[in-house]
Amino acid sequence: MTDTTVAAGLTVQQWDDKFFKEYFQENRFKSDMGTSSNSIIQVKEDLSKKKGDSITYALVNRLTGAGVTGSNTLENNEEALDSRSFPLTITQRRHAVRVSEYDEQLSAISLRKAARECLMDWAQENTRDRIIAALQSINGVAYGSATATELDAWLDDNVDRCTFGGLTTNLSTSAPAGGATYDHSASLATVDGTTDVLTPGKVSVMKRMALQASPKIRPLRSETTGRRYYCLYLTSNTFRDLAEDSTMVQAQRDVSLRMQNEKLFKGGDLEWDGVIIKEIDDIPTYASGAGSILIAPAFLCGAQAVGYGVSSRWSSRTEDFDYGDKKGVAIREFGNFAKLRFGTHATVDTTTPKDHGVVTGWFAAEADA
Repeated sequence: MTDTTVAAGLTVQQWDDKFFKEYFQENRFKSDMGTSSNSIIQVKEDLSKKKGDSITYALVNRLTGAGVTGSNTLENNEEALDSRSFPLTITQRRHAVRVSEYDEQLSAISLRKAARECLMDWAQENTRDRIIAALQSINGVAYGSATATELDAWLDDNVDRCTFGGLTTNLSTSAPAGGATYDHSASLATVDGTTDVLTPGKVSVMKRMALQASPKIRPLRSETTGRRYYCLYLTSNTFRDLAEDSTMVQAQRDVSLRMQNEKLFKGGDLEWDGVIIKEIDDIPTYASGAGSILIAPAFLCGAQAVGYGVSSRWSSRTEDFDYGDKKGVAIREFGNFAKLRFGTHATVDTTTPKDHGVVTGWFAAEADA
């Protein structure tokens, strides 16, 4: 076991306050997190004031009726609200470091500050990885653990919000498992390194899928201009291909100036056709394309794509060991991330779930030559 030293410096409360502030300031997804239903990652802290292990996200679908006109009677012609729910189960997450007083005495640096920085980095990376895992998940199952039957069933339910290379012809029905209509693995195998590189036109295809999906994926409303946007998260190689596209290069010449007041847009992002495009270098790649080329998922997100349920924010704990010779500092959080899914069954609101705010695409992600 490796020990680390806790050096005097900040009080626990000051440490916690600064930690939590920087945790959100430096989080790669920070601009996309918020408590309102207009956020990509909606944060709910319902359990911070009461007991429980799950937080319920509610959805009320838009009205579709025609209403009445003129002198026609409105009574008995009202439209019923279609409400849905999704329970997000939280869990405790912890990490810690420990060091002996002897090593602290020998150290030329403040090991408490070093521990704080390392724990901060760990929490940031852990949060990033959990958000990516949530976006990839298959009806709550980790993507890498999902069976062929689960993958094909998910594709059946989300076929209006899933694309392979941006081409409808890449969607395969060759040999689906479990009686499904569509075959996920066979569809991945149609994605090649030439026609299925991400282009501005294919970004627009994903946007149209979001707008035409049933139910529709709601765009984000800008707090400053009122404009509507989607956000598209890409791994580095897919982002590279899009950024180097000549049409995209031309389109970016005035983007930074035009988008400088948009909270969702940061330096290094791209914008195309009302879609803000962000590079997330830890989105994984898979050798699952045509000829085993590398491909990667791309997540076009609207409002309430992911839920972040929190009972207790990140906070620190300290403890003495071995008669006070060793001191440890730990951080912990009670919370969890999940891709929000709402059922589409006529009467049971959790049956036949669909990814609420995400269009998932798969594109070429070959390494640099």
